Amino acid sequence: MDQNLSQNINALREKVKNANLPTDLSEKIDSMISIVSTAGMSINNFENVASYINYVVSLPFNSLSQDTLDLNKAKEVLDKNHYGLQSVKDRILEYMASLILNIQKDQGSSMDAPILCLVGLVGTGKTTLAYSIAQALGRSFERIPFGGLGDIRSIRGQARGLNDAEPGLIIKKLINAKTKNPVILLDEIDRVVEVSRADVMGVLLEVLDPTQNKAFVDHYVDYPFDLSQVLFVATANNTTNISTAVLDRLEVIQMPSYSDEEKLNIGKSYLLPKIIERSGLGVGQLVFDETIWPSIIRPLGFDSGIRSLERAIEGISRKAARMIVEGKIKKDAIIRVDSSNIKAFMT
Repeated sequence: MDQNLSQNINALREKVKNANLPTDLSEKIDSMISIVSTAGMSINNFENVASYINYVVSLPFNSLSQDTLDLNKAKEVLDKNHYGLQSVKDRILEYMASLILNIQKDQGSSMDAPILCLVGLVGTGKTTLAYSIAQALGRSFERIPFGGLGDIRSIRGQARGLNDAEPGLIIKKLINAKTKNPVILLDEIDRVVEVSRADVMGVLLEVLDPTQNKAFVDHYVDYPFDLSQVLFVATANNTTNISTAVLDRLEVIQMPSYSDEEKLNIGKSYLLPKIIERSGLGVGQLVFDETIWPSIIRPLGFDSGIRSLERAIEGISRKAARMIVEGKIKKDAIIRVDSSNIKAFMT
C-alpha cells in the first residue's frame, strides 16, 4: 500500500476513535475503512470515504450547550433587540417558560408542543426575533432559507452513490452549530418552489414532528440522528402555501405592522446607532434633524416593516462616509442632515 495512503487511513481511524460515535455507526465506518485500505482501491473512492467520515465525525451526537434558564433575561434580550411588539414578545415568553420547565424536569429540550411560526410581511422582525430566542437561551443560532428552494436533496441530503454527494442543510447546520440543541430558523417556509412543495412539506413534517424527528435520516449520512433537542422556529409571509399537516405542528404568531411612531423610535434608538457604527462613522458623527424623519420613515410610501427605513438610513450613512473619504468634509466633522440637504442625501 502507498505510504501516504496508509498514513491517511490511519488518520481516519484515529478520527473515528476520538469521535465517540454510536457503536453501530463506528463499526460501519470501520468496515468502510477496511474496504478502502484494500490494495487497488482508487484514490477517488478513498476521497469519497474520507469526505463521508469527516462529515460524520463532526456531527454533535453527544454535544449539548448549557441553556440559560432565566425568563427575566429572555425578556431583557427581547426588549433590547425589539421595540414594541409586546403581544408577540408575550407569546414568545410564554412558550419559553414552558420550554424552561421541561428542561428543568430533566426531559431535555424536546417538547411535545407546536413549533413557533412567525408570520408577517417583509421587515416586520421575524428573523431577528428568532435570533433573540437563541441569544436568550444561550444557544447557537443557524438559519435555513427556504425561499426559492426547489431540490429536496438540499434538505435531505444526497445518496453517496451520486456524484458530488453531500449532506443536506439540516445536517450541515448541526455540524456548524457543534451542538445537538441549537436554535434552527426555517426561514420563509411558504416560499418553496411550487413543484417541490409537497416533498418539502413532507420533510418538514418529519423534522418538526416529535414522534418522527428522534430518528431523522439524511440520505448522505444514512444513519438516524436525534433532532428532538433542536429548537426549530419557522417564519412565513403567509400560511396559504403551507400544508395542513405542517400547519398542525405550528403555533402561528402574527407579526403586526409598525406604526410611524414605532418606526421613529426604532430608527432613532436601534437602527441609526447601529448603522453609523457599521458605516465606519464615529459615534454621534451623523445627526438627523427631527424634521426629516417623516421623509426617512416613508421614503417609498407605506411599508409595514422597517426594511425601507433601514435602507434609507444606510444610504444616508454611506453618502456621509463617501464625503469623508473624498475629503469633502473633515474626518471628525459632525454631519447634520436637515430639510435643506435631505434630498441630496436621499438620492
